[in-house]
Amino acid sequence: MICVSILAGGRRDGLRKMGKAFDVADAVELRIDRLEAADLPSLIAAKRGKLIVTNRRRKDGGFFEGDERERVDLLKKAVVLGADCVDIEVGTAKRLINGLQAAVAAGGGITEVMVSHHDFRSTPAWKVLLRRLDACRALGAGTVKVVTFANSIEDNLRLLQLIPEARGRGQKIVAFCMGPKGRLSRIMAPVFGSALSYASLRKGAETAPGQLTVPEMREALRFISGGGRSS
Repeated sequence: MICVSILAGGRRDGLRKMGKAFDVADAVELRIDRLEAADLPSLIAAKRGKLIVTNRRRKDGGFFEGDERERVDLLKKAVVLGADCVDIEVGTAKRLINGLQAAVAAGGGITEVMVSHHDFRSTPAWKVLLRRLDACRALGAGTVKVVTFANSIEDNLRLLQLIPEARGRGQKIVAFCMGPKGRLSRIMAPVFGSALSYASLRKGAETAPGQLTVPEMREALRFISGGGRSS
């Protein structure tokens, strides 16, 4: 599945971007880092497919500047409003993650919790990647998301091995590398079994380094699957 990640600057901006994203993608990630709480109900009500709500703090590459309880409370609100999935960083205080899980349970368990880890500098050794997978799983993740930065082509190959490892344990996972050298993993992740691969609506609208556009992702996946033009 291709997921378009959008950073909403307000209600109108969010509705416009969501409309375009649902036209071309299998899922949409709504980044609410800069969004007013009052805008959230109308945006979630406008979803036309799977909607992931993320509230990324600055230390994890986002823009949210409030306190941690406020940040997680907005994700709880998204659960109540009917978001299909909420993304919470593994480094969030355990009591706050437990509170989010409790909100999901109170809502009938309809919303999935994605527990994510981001490394914006490097891709660590295999044993470290396994520990990060285990840390996310220990917090009750419906889907684990492990994203690292590729400083070499080899980093892609090491990170991609985490996908069959997780799936062999019965764990849904999203895993790929960021950065220019990480583009290979973004394309190959769905082939390895990643639940999602993130893309942008257009050039200049990327929410993470190395993100391809939806047309670029679809063309690459079509080529890999044997649907490309012959020479």
